[in-house]
Amino acid sequence: MAIVINIYYSGTDGSARKFAEEMVSTGVVDRIRKEEGNIRYDYFFPMDDEETVLLIDAWKDQEALDVHHGSPMMNEILKLREKYDLKMKVERFISADDAITENDKKFIKN
Repeated sequence: MAIVINIYYSGTDGSARKFAEEMVSTGVVDRIRKEEGNIRYDYFFPMDDEETVLLIDAWKDQEALDVHHGSPMMNEILKLREKYDLKMKVERFISADDAITENDKKFIKN
């Protein structure tokens, strides 16, 4: 089981992209990826919305996510969110190893 969180950061005048770029350039993203229990931490840019950035953030379990939320890095992230005046929409999913059925697998190319 893993916890997957989609965070849609939205702003104005390219602020969401600038936020993601600063997260990468300051090394925050690399440090998060090295945290125990982190599975994924990747930014994506929707083709039809230049003012939004999607973060896909995945963790091994709730305990790993709680440790991350309690880390000093969260203060860095919060300051950058404030700096760029971002709004957020959050979706949370629990993934299961057996979530993809045999029928679904017919449509997936590996």
